[in-house]
Amino acid sequence: MAHTEHRIADGSILLIRSATAADAAALLEYVEAVGRESDFLSFGPGEFGLSLAEEQAFLEKLGTRGNEFYIVGLVNGLIVSALTFAGGERPRVRHRGEFGISVRKEYWGLGIASLMLDRLLDWARRSGIVTKINLRVRVDNFRAIRLYERKGFVREGTISREAVVDGEYFSDYHMGLEL
Repeated sequence: MAHTEHRIADGSILLIRSATAADAAALLEYVEAVGRESDFLSFGPGEFGLSLAEEQAFLEKLGTRGNEFYIVGLVNGLIVSALTFAGGERPRVRHRGEFGISVRKEYWGLGIASLMLDRLLDWARRSGIVTKINLRVRVDNFRAIRLYERKGFVREGTISREAVVDGEYFSDYHMGLEL
């Protein structure tokens, strides 16, 4: 996938490109940082659980099935966003998958998540495989929900007690987009 550059709301240039094995250490640092910054993620600080070797191996294998996708967004060489999509492995579910996205907190509100999501949607439409994109989002993550709805995702259900943070349970909306 070719890289793209976009001017974001603060005037900076966002470079979006595929993640590579060379990004493994920077991605682990990024994941640790965003895990400290947001309770909306499925992991907190120290909970991601992959070693550098495991992350490198994952990134090296990525893209071999045709229905997986991993991009990073960089500003001045710093990873400020990451988006992953994993499609089903078996023939009956190969057409659908789920994505996750995160953005460093200091870059929230600059349009980065929208640009990253546009890249996913463009890729999925051209993939020849993916016809359904799913996501899970905490019901109180209002900014993310508004973004997903603007992109055409619809709420397909609610799952209670999907996450627990500091002893408090949170529900998720399951949302989907048919391509």
